[in-house]
Amino acid sequence: MQYALLIYSEPGEPEDLDAVVAAYNEFTSNVQSEGIMVAGEAPHPVETATTVRVRDGAATHTDGPFAETKEVFGGFYIVDVPDLDAAIAVAERLPGSWWGSVEVRPILDFNQAQ
Repeated sequence: MQYALLIYSEPGEPEDLDAVVAAYNEFTSNVQSEGIMVAGEAPHPVETATTVRVRDGAATHTDGPFAETKEVFGGFYIVDVPDLDAAIAVAERLPGSWWGSVEVRPILDFNQAQ
């Protein structure tokens, strides 16, 4: 089953950016070599976001994220593991969980839902 590991942390760069990048590179290398990584990406900083809303057929575009929050979306991994417990174990290894949070969510397979 596939799970999304959604990474959230406070905005801004960490004090030791080189160490964080190294930790993420090691994590990525490990999940790739384990054969469980399906995808993973990180967006540009939250200041580059644009939120789109369509109400009654009229679109509005707002600079910035959808909501003001303490933590912002920092990226994601999609892993293919047997169950939720395995996905949680992978999320505990993810560097973002050490100073932020990682939301673990199963991916809906629309082919199986039919």
